[in-house]
Amino acid sequence: MCAAITVVGLGTGDADQLTLGVWKTLQSAKRLFVRTERHPMMAMLRDHGIAYTSFDSVYESHESFPDVYDAIATKLVAWAAEAGDIVYAVPGHPMVAEATVRLLRERCPDAGVELAIMGGESFLDQTFLRFGFDPIEGFQLLDAHDLPSSLLQPKLHTVIGQVYDTFTASDVKLSLMEVYPDDYEVVVGHALGVSGEERIVRVPLYELDRLEGYGNLSLIWLPQTEADSVRNRTFARLHEIVGILRSPEGCPWDREQTHQSIRKNLIEETYEVLETIDDDDPLAMQEELGDLLLQIMLHSQMEEETGTFTVYDVINGLNEKLLFRHPHVFGDQAAGNADEALRNWDQMKAEEKRRKGINPDERSALDGVPRDLPALMKAYKLQKKAAKVGFDWDKLEDVLAKVEEELAELKQAVAGEEPHERQMSELGDLLFAVVNAARFVKADPEEALAMTNRKFIRRFRHIEEQLRIRGKSFDQTDLLEMEQWWQEAKTLD
Repeated sequence: MCAAITVVGLGTGDADQLTLGVWKTLQSAKRLFVRTERHPMMAMLRDHGIAYTSFDSVYESHESFPDVYDAIATKLVAWAAEAGDIVYAVPGHPMVAEATVRLLRERCPDAGVELAIMGGESFLDQTFLRFGFDPIEGFQLLDAHDLPSSLLQPKLHTVIGQVYDTFTASDVKLSLMEVYPDDYEVVVGHALGVSGEERIVRVPLYELDRLEGYGNLSLIWLPQTEADSVRNRTFARLHEIVGILRSPEGCPWDREQTHQSIRKNLIEETYEVLETIDDDDPLAMQEELGDLLLQIMLHSQMEEETGTFTVYDVINGLNEKLLFRHPHVFGDQAAGNADEALRNWDQMKAEEKRRKGINPDERSALDGVPRDLPALMKAYKLQKKAAKVGFDWDKLEDVLAKVEEELAELKQAVAGEEPHERQMSELGDLLFAVVNAARFVKADPEEALAMTNRKFIRRFRHIEEQLRIRGKSFDQTDLLEMEQWWQEAKTLD
């Protein structure tokens, strides 16, 4: 006796749309299973005395839908092997949003079970008909239970199926709000094409989870749109806009720019972002991060125009690097703390270089520090790299002694009226030693100096304010008076 499973689609629930072939198969089935009894066609089966076994109890005994579908597929394969020939009926079309059928297609060959699939009317047929759009205009079908915002494409008609309940609708709403405005009109369809049960409701997105009546036959439709309020929230639109700006029909200024001409812009925008971080100003940070992203887009677009790479190549390279350098997250290694994670990062970074044919043993331990970093930051990074190979002070006291030594040499160079170049060299040595001290007290010297700069600005402005209050200018005061206000400002920090 040959083991076989025949899967049939029950359609959307309208008996008039059930295919004759499916109906004959249901009538002649020796043993019929249905995924769920919660479907309009069940009444017709009962009216014609067709016996069936439902898997609804399986839903109640498992915590997640994947577990439910796995259990159903396992039981069907086992029963087919035992009974020889069974029929399995699913809502809609077996090949549309039907996880159990996908599992059967994977498992039946290995189990020696023949699998036949008979189509039925899909809920998509009624979706196109009742909502009135042609899928060739651009269409995507998404699962309400797996809906990252990255999948959303506003230029396509979007249908979201398996919106079983209000909780699912709420999750869908949150994902959609990543791309669509809160008041964007969405369409909810219940039991499309089923006489007496069909309901179509149009609501603003924010009301999506306030509706009642969600169930097995519910779905959501978002019509395609070219609206800027929607498309402007997508990366594809940003790429498109930058391409237009650089095109012959675009902006004359943008077309003239080169990597070198806007090089300084990249630096300036970076520092403007840092300023918003220091000011703890999220709204300003949002704007400045956008300006910084524009610089990345412009440089990438220039290379796209020459055919070397696109911004998507940049993204691909970054994604691959992040995956490769985090084996403790995406691989089989472990990292119990930040130090272990950093060691993994460095190991994988070295492995990357080996794969590129670069022998780490032939490179300087100081390689990898950008040439044009600000000097204070560069000194910090150089010292950290040297310290990794053991070239470092043993304790803070030794570093502070070095600072004092360098300060004495600077004083000597100044007192001896040595050449300017020698005095500047001694000053550099002193600053380099101070950076070493910063490392030993676990402080980033750039951040420490930035903090002192902000403190200086606050105190100096206090002096200016006191002068304004008294109607005086700097020409009408002296250092003694300004020092008094400076000390007063210190008490206000």
